[in-house]
Amino acid sequence: MSRRERLVRTILGGRSDANIRFDELRALMRYLGFDERVRGSHHLFDKEGVVEIVNLQRRGGHAKPYQVRQVRRLILKYKLGAD
Repeated sequence: MSRRERLVRTILGGRSDANIRFDELRALMRYLGFDERVRGSHHLFDKEGVVEIVNLQRRGGHAKPYQVRQVRRLILKYKLGAD
């Protein structure tokens, strides 16, 4: 199982929202085809065909838990990463 697959499994599991590394979540968003824009500490991700814009912020090296939940909802809603 690849690192990305493990990360997606962890995110979808929903038990470790506070323990997801910011850099790993950011790399996953880019892997899923999102375009990234940076405005100060805000990393904004958008993708054609996805209505929502995702805002990620670093907190002590980790992504904020509520933002991990937003990413989980997007993965499920748009069936992202289902190859």
